[in-house]
Amino acid sequence: MSVVRLRIAYDGTGFRGWAAQPAQRTVAGVLTAALHRILGRAPHLSVAGRTDAGVHARGQVVSFSASEDVDVARLQRALNALLAPEVVVLDARPAPEWFDARRSATAREYRYRIDLGPWPDPFTARFVWHRPGELRIAPMREAARALVGRHDFASFCRAPKAGVSTVRDLQRLSVWRSGDRVEIVARANAFCHQMVRSLVGTLVAVGEGAIHPERIPGILEARNRRAAGPVAPPHGLMLERVVYGRRTTRDPSPGLAPGDAPSRGRSAPSVVE
Repeated sequence: MSVVRLRIAYDGTGFRGWAAQPAQRTVAGVLTAALHRILGRAPHLSVAGRTDAGVHARGQVVSFSASEDVDVARLQRALNALLAPEVVVLDARPAPEWFDARRSATAREYRYRIDLGPWPDPFTARFVWHRPGELRIAPMREAARALVGRHDFASFCRAPKAGVSTVRDLQRLSVWRSGDRVEIVARANAFCHQMVRSLVGTLVAVGEGAIHPERIPGILEARNRRAAGPVAPPHGLMLERVVYGRRTTRDPSPGLAPGDAPSRGRSAPSVVE
Protein backbone atom coordinates (compact mmCIF):
# COMPACT_ATOMS: atom_id res chain seq x y z
CA MET A 1 0.00 0.00 0.00
CA SER A 2 1.03 3.61 -0.55
CA VAL A 3 -0.31 6.97 0.65
CA VAL A 4 -2.21 9.36 -1.65
CA ARG A 5 -2.40 13.05 -0.79
CA LEU A 6 -5.19 15.24 -2.17
CA ARG A 7 -5.58 19.01 -2.01
CA ILE A 8 -9.24 19.86 -2.43
CA ALA A 9 -11.54 22.88 -2.55
CA TYR A 10 -15.25 22.84 -1.85
CA ASP A 11 -18.33 24.98 -1.46
CA GLY A 12 -19.60 23.95 1.97
CA THR A 13 -23.11 25.37 1.49
CA GLY A 14 -24.78 22.07 0.69
CA PHE A 15 -22.91 19.95 3.25
CA ARG A 16 -23.34 19.22 6.94
CA GLY A 17 -19.63 19.76 7.41
CA TRP A 18 -16.68 17.50 6.67
CA ALA A 19 -17.19 14.51 8.96
CA ALA A 20 -19.35 11.61 7.78
CA GLN A 21 -22.71 11.42 9.60
CA PRO A 22 -25.61 8.98 9.23
CA ALA A 23 -28.30 10.24 6.84
CA GLN A 24 -26.43 13.54 6.33
CA ARG A 25 -24.67 14.84 3.23
CA THR A 26 -21.06 15.61 4.14
CA VAL A 27 -17.86 16.31 2.23
CA ALA A 28 -16.21 13.18 3.60
CA GLY A 29 -19.29 11.18 2.65
CA VAL A 30 -19.39 12.19 -1.01
CA LEU A 31 -15.59 11.94 -1.39
CA THR A 32 -15.53 8.46 0.16
CA ALA A 33 -18.40 7.33 -2.07
CA ALA A 34 -16.58 8.62 -5.16
CA LEU A 35 -13.34 6.88 -4.14
CA HIS A 36 -15.27 3.66 -3.52
CA ARG A 37 -16.69 3.86 -7.02
CA ILE A 38 -13.28 4.47 -8.59
CA LEU A 39 -11.05 2.23 -6.44
CA GLY A 40 -13.53 -0.48 -5.58
CA ARG A 41 -13.17 0.15 -1.86
CA ALA A 42 -13.89 2.93 0.63
CA PRO A 43 -10.59 4.14 2.13
CA HIS A 44 -10.27 5.70 5.57
CA LEU A 45 -9.71 9.43 5.08
CA SER A 46 -7.46 11.60 7.24
CA VAL A 47 -8.20 15.32 6.90
CA ALA A 48 -6.24 18.40 8.00
CA GLY A 49 -9.28 20.41 9.14
CA ARG A 50 -12.72 19.10 10.08
CA THR A 51 -14.80 21.99 8.82
CA ASP A 52 -18.29 22.61 10.24
CA ALA A 53 -21.56 22.74 8.34
CA GLY A 54 -21.56 25.59 5.83
CA VAL A 55 -17.81 26.26 6.07
CA HIS A 56 -15.83 26.26 2.82
CA ALA A 57 -12.29 25.20 1.88
CA ARG A 58 -9.82 26.34 -0.73
CA GLY A 59 -6.81 24.33 0.48
CA GLN A 60 -8.09 21.32 2.42
CA VAL A 61 -5.69 18.34 2.53
CA VAL A 62 -6.78 14.71 2.65
CA SER A 63 -4.71 11.52 2.77
CA PHE A 64 -5.54 7.81 2.53
CA SER A 65 -3.91 4.47 1.80
CA ALA A 66 -4.18 3.02 -1.71
CA SER A 67 -2.58 0.31 -3.79
CA GLU A 68 0.93 1.11 -4.99
CA ASP A 69 -0.10 1.07 -8.66
CA VAL A 70 -2.78 3.78 -8.32
CA ASP A 71 -2.51 6.40 -11.08
CA VAL A 72 -2.96 9.69 -9.20
CA ALA A 73 -3.48 11.77 -12.36
CA ARG A 74 -6.26 9.44 -13.50
CA LEU A 75 -7.68 9.44 -9.97
CA GLN A 76 -7.82 13.24 -9.96
CA ARG A 77 -9.64 13.33 -13.31
CA ALA A 78 -12.12 10.67 -12.22
CA LEU A 79 -12.90 12.37 -8.91
CA ASN A 80 -13.47 15.74 -10.58
CA ALA A 81 -15.74 14.11 -13.17
CA LEU A 82 -17.92 12.85 -10.30
CA LEU A 83 -17.72 15.74 -7.82
CA ALA A 84 -16.93 19.05 -9.57
CA PRO A 85 -17.77 21.88 -9.33
CA GLU A 86 -19.03 21.51 -5.73
CA VAL A 87 -15.89 19.60 -4.70
CA VAL A 88 -12.73 19.87 -6.79
CA VAL A 89 -9.45 17.99 -6.43
CA LEU A 90 -6.83 20.66 -7.11
CA ASP A 91 -3.86 18.34 -6.74
CA ALA A 92 -3.26 14.60 -6.29
CA ARG A 93 0.13 13.07 -5.58
CA PRO A 94 1.86 10.15 -3.88
CA ALA A 95 3.08 10.89 -0.35
CA PRO A 96 5.65 9.27 1.96
CA GLU A 97 4.30 6.28 3.86
CA TRP A 98 4.48 8.20 7.16
CA PHE A 99 2.41 11.17 5.87
CA ASP A 100 -0.94 11.82 7.53
CA ALA A 101 -2.95 14.89 6.49
CA ARG A 102 -4.01 15.64 10.07
CA ARG A 103 -1.10 14.52 12.22
CA SER A 104 1.63 15.80 9.90
CA ALA A 105 0.20 19.33 9.68
CA THR A 106 1.98 22.06 11.61
CA ALA A 107 -0.51 24.91 11.01
CA ARG A 108 -3.91 25.69 9.54
CA GLU A 109 -4.93 29.07 8.11
CA TYR A 110 -8.51 30.30 7.83
CA ARG A 111 -9.91 33.46 6.25
CA TYR A 112 -13.19 35.10 7.24
CA ARG A 113 -14.90 37.67 5.00
CA ILE A 114 -17.43 40.30 6.11
CA ASP A 115 -19.42 42.61 3.82
CA LEU A 116 -20.35 45.92 5.46
CA GLY A 117 -22.29 47.27 2.47
CA PRO A 118 -26.00 48.15 2.69
CA TRP A 119 -27.12 45.27 0.46
CA PRO A 120 -25.83 41.72 -0.01
CA ASP A 121 -24.03 40.82 -3.22
CA PRO A 122 -25.82 37.85 -4.84
CA PHE A 123 -22.55 36.69 -6.41
CA THR A 124 -20.66 36.41 -3.11
CA ALA A 125 -23.45 35.95 -0.54
CA ARG A 126 -22.73 32.22 -0.08
CA PHE A 127 -19.15 32.97 0.99
CA VAL A 128 -19.35 36.31 2.83
CA TRP A 129 -21.14 37.37 6.02
CA HIS A 130 -23.29 40.34 5.06
CA ARG A 131 -23.27 42.56 8.12
CA PRO A 132 -24.29 46.12 7.12
CA GLY A 133 -22.92 49.01 9.17
CA GLU A 134 -19.57 50.27 10.34
CA LEU A 135 -16.85 48.47 12.27
CA ARG A 136 -13.93 50.22 13.97
CA ILE A 137 -10.86 48.45 12.61
CA ALA A 138 -8.21 49.93 14.96
CA PRO A 139 -9.76 48.44 18.16
CA MET A 140 -10.25 45.13 16.36
CA ARG A 141 -6.54 45.03 15.52
CA GLU A 142 -5.66 45.89 19.12
CA ALA A 143 -7.80 43.01 20.35
CA ALA A 144 -6.30 40.67 17.75
CA ARG A 145 -2.78 41.44 18.96
CA ALA A 146 -3.80 40.50 22.51
CA LEU A 147 -5.07 37.12 21.27
CA VAL A 148 -1.97 36.12 19.31
CA GLY A 149 0.31 33.66 21.11
CA ARG A 150 0.05 30.46 23.07
CA HIS A 151 -3.03 30.64 25.29
CA ASP A 152 -5.81 28.51 26.69
CA PHE A 153 -8.65 29.32 24.27
CA ALA A 154 -11.41 27.58 26.26
CA SER A 155 -13.47 30.80 26.13
CA PHE A 156 -13.48 30.51 22.33
CA CYS A 157 -14.25 26.78 22.07
CA ARG A 158 -17.66 25.18 21.87
CA ALA A 159 -18.25 22.60 24.63
CA PRO A 160 -14.67 21.32 25.03
CA LYS A 161 -14.49 17.73 26.27
CA ALA A 162 -13.42 17.20 29.85
CA GLY A 163 -9.72 16.50 30.14
CA VAL A 164 -8.95 17.65 26.56
CA SER A 165 -6.53 20.56 26.28
CA THR A 166 -7.80 23.81 24.75
CA VAL A 167 -4.32 25.37 24.63
CA ARG A 168 -3.46 26.52 21.11
CA ASP A 169 -0.67 28.53 19.50
CA LEU A 170 -2.39 31.33 17.57
CA GLN A 171 0.40 32.45 15.26
CA ARG A 172 -1.48 35.10 13.31
CA LEU A 173 -4.72 37.05 13.64
CA SER A 174 -4.91 39.85 11.08
CA VAL A 175 -7.72 42.33 10.38
CA TRP A 176 -7.92 44.67 7.42
CA ARG A 177 -10.50 46.54 5.39
CA SER A 178 -10.81 47.34 1.69
CA GLY A 179 -13.92 49.31 0.78
CA ASP A 180 -16.92 47.55 2.29
CA ARG A 181 -15.03 44.29 2.77
CA VAL A 182 -13.36 43.29 6.06
CA GLU A 183 -11.15 40.22 6.10
CA ILE A 184 -9.80 38.36 9.13
CA VAL A 185 -7.06 35.75 8.78
CA ALA A 186 -6.32 33.32 11.62
CA ARG A 187 -3.42 30.87 11.61
CA ALA A 188 -2.66 28.42 14.41
CA ASN A 189 -1.11 25.03 15.06
CA ALA A 190 -4.70 23.75 15.42
CA PHE A 191 -8.15 25.09 16.25
CA CYS A 192 -10.78 23.73 18.61
CA HIS A 193 -14.45 23.51 17.62
CA GLN A 194 -15.82 26.89 16.42
CA MET A 195 -12.70 28.69 17.64
CA VAL A 196 -12.20 30.79 14.47
CA ARG A 197 -15.85 31.82 14.32
CA SER A 198 -15.75 32.71 18.03
CA LEU A 199 -12.63 34.82 17.50
CA VAL A 200 -14.32 36.60 14.59
CA GLY A 201 -17.52 37.18 16.56
CA THR A 202 -15.53 38.65 19.44
CA LEU A 203 -13.52 40.93 17.12
CA VAL A 204 -16.75 42.14 15.52
CA ALA A 205 -18.15 42.89 18.98
CA VAL A 206 -14.99 44.92 19.61
CA GLY A 207 -15.48 46.76 16.31
CA GLU A 208 -19.05 47.56 17.33
CA GLY A 209 -17.92 48.93 20.69
CA ALA A 210 -19.65 46.19 22.70
CA ILE A 211 -16.34 44.79 23.98
CA HIS A 212 -13.28 46.89 24.79
CA PRO A 213 -9.91 45.51 23.64
CA GLU A 214 -8.61 45.72 27.22
CA ARG A 215 -11.08 42.97 28.17
CA ILE A 216 -9.38 40.34 25.98
CA PRO A 217 -6.90 39.07 28.62
CA GLY A 218 -9.79 38.66 31.07
CA ILE A 219 -11.83 36.78 28.48
CA LEU A 220 -8.94 34.36 27.96
CA GLU A 221 -8.46 33.93 31.70
CA ALA A 222 -12.17 33.23 32.25
CA ARG A 223 -11.99 29.96 30.26
CA ASN A 224 -15.75 30.28 29.83
CA ARG A 225 -17.51 30.49 26.46
CA ARG A 226 -20.02 33.01 27.82
CA ALA A 227 -17.20 35.51 28.43
CA ALA A 228 -16.44 35.89 24.70
CA GLY A 229 -18.49 37.42 21.91
CA PRO A 230 -21.04 35.63 19.71
CA VAL A 231 -20.15 32.99 17.13
CA ALA A 232 -19.96 34.37 13.59
CA PRO A 233 -22.03 32.61 10.88
CA PRO A 234 -20.29 29.66 9.18
CA HIS A 235 -20.64 30.72 5.53
CA GLY A 236 -18.08 33.54 5.80
CA LEU A 237 -15.32 31.10 6.78
CA MET A 238 -12.82 29.47 4.42
CA LEU A 239 -9.99 27.04 5.16
CA GLU A 240 -7.31 28.67 3.02
CA ARG A 241 -4.25 26.48 3.48
CA VAL A 242 -2.52 23.85 5.54
CA VAL A 243 1.18 24.01 6.42
CA TYR A 244 3.49 21.00 6.70
CA GLY A 245 7.04 21.29 8.02
CA ARG A 246 9.46 20.96 10.90
CA ARG A 247 8.25 21.41 14.47
CA THR A 248 9.44 24.42 16.42
CA THR A 249 11.10 24.40 19.83
CA ARG A 250 8.30 26.61 21.17
CA ASP A 251 5.70 23.99 20.27
CA PRO A 252 7.18 20.52 19.73
CA SER A 253 3.98 19.12 18.25
CA PRO A 254 1.87 22.02 16.94
CA GLY A 255 0.06 19.92 14.34
CA LEU A 256 -1.24 17.34 16.79
CA ALA A 257 -4.57 17.30 18.50
CA PRO A 258 -4.54 16.24 22.15
CA GLY A 259 -3.85 12.51 22.40
CA ASP A 260 -2.42 12.16 18.89
CA ALA A 261 0.87 10.39 18.34
CA PRO A 262 3.61 12.21 16.43
CA SER A 263 4.19 11.31 12.79
CA ARG A 264 6.71 8.64 11.97
CA GLY A 265 9.87 9.46 10.12
CA ARG A 266 11.72 12.72 9.73
CA SER A 267 9.92 15.99 9.30
CA ALA A 268 9.76 17.26 5.75
CA PRO A 269 10.85 20.76 4.73
CA SER A 270 8.11 23.34 5.19
CA VAL A 271 5.41 23.09 2.54
CA VAL A 272 2.31 25.26 2.31
CA GLU A 273 -0.68 23.67 0.62
